[in-house]
Amino acid sequence: MKRRLLQALLALGAVFASASMAAPADNHITVAAAADLHQALDEVAAAYRHDHPGSRIDVVYGSSGNLLTQIEQGAPFEIFFSADSGYPQQLVEHGKAGGTPVPYAFGHLVMWSASIDMRGVQVADLAQPRFGRIAIANPQHAPYGKRAEQALRAAGVWDKLQSRLVFGDNIGQTAQFAQSGNAQVGLVAESLVINSPVKGTSEPVPASLYEPLKQSFVLTRRGADNPLAQDFARYVQSAPAKALLARYGFNLPEDGAH
Repeated sequence: MKRRLLQALLALGAVFASASMAAPADNHITVAAAADLHQALDEVAAAYRHDHPGSRIDVVYGSSGNLLTQIEQGAPFEIFFSADSGYPQQLVEHGKAGGTPVPYAFGHLVMWSASIDMRGVQVADLAQPRFGRIAIANPQHAPYGKRAEQALRAAGVWDKLQSRLVFGDNIGQTAQFAQSGNAQVGLVAESLVINSPVKGTSEPVPASLYEPLKQSFVLTRRGADNPLAQDFARYVQSAPAKALLARYGFNLPEDGAH
């Protein structure tokens, strides 16, 4: 009798443990975010936690395409912040989203270097040997990498630069390549270098050379019923959060400027 009771209690405990793993606590969410948001979203999350003590927001950064794949394979994220709008829309189309994509910012591509004065440099100038190795994010799964390829092709230098290109897995790693000197120039997100402690110079890549980086977020199916996820999503659209994003060079959708 005691043995059967013990087995029943163990089985019941396993059920509760499984349920706790499947359903996140209301005061804890995990966010998947494009690497260009690393500094900006850290500040937004910190500001939210300051106003909501006890709330836990963990953020995992990476390339938007890789994060999409992880979510579709069951990774436990409540919100997906992408560096474009295409990947969140894919999540909707694949039945993995808990809402519709919400635009939150426009990102910008810049040419940045720690060792070369980039002011006044044109994209076509990168074909000159003096610019050395050039880092871009992988165009296959990183929106900033795709835009970098578009800009280099539009400037007529994509084919010429093939032997000198260094590919980062995401735009954060791409910026690290340029900041560490592993590449002399990086085509990176303005948001990652605008307030960087690593000194360097930059020149904007003309917006006419690449598709706008209209960035959107979407709640996942896991996050749709999570009160903290819903509230944090609303906070990202608030005036204080938008002011923090603007500090990192992001244009806001309502501004009408890319």
